[in-house]
Amino acid sequence: MNFLGIHHVAIICSDYDRSKHFYVELLGFSIIQETYRTARNSYKLDLQASNAQIELFSFPDPPERVNSPEACGLRHLSFAVANLDASVADLLAKGISVEPIRLDELTGRRFTFFKDPDDLPLELYEAD
Repeated sequence: MNFLGIHHVAIICSDYDRSKHFYVELLGFSIIQETYRTARNSYKLDLQASNAQIELFSFPDPPERVNSPEACGLRHLSFAVANLDASVADLLAKGISVEPIRLDELTGRRFTFFKDPDDLPLELYEAD
């Protein structure tokens, strides 16, 4: 099998308008397509996230996310950034709380975490 990369990550949100604002207006991802699915009473928002996509879904009354960071399943979503300090400053200027910057002891790279409106952990990882 020859994987070419990650195509998309799917996220189910509890408040569609709040999450759409967060990912589009605050984080700056561009909208590829927005679809309302009447039969499911839900939205699907396709966002361009550099070389991958984020699918943002809304469903009526989705179950709550397991809040333990060490639970089985997706641990966090990480975004590569060229300048971690500038990216952190941008998030803070938009009122988004960011954890203190850490150093990856295995790679020597700096990283930090912040959360989306449903407390999904998101990471900024300083790339080359």
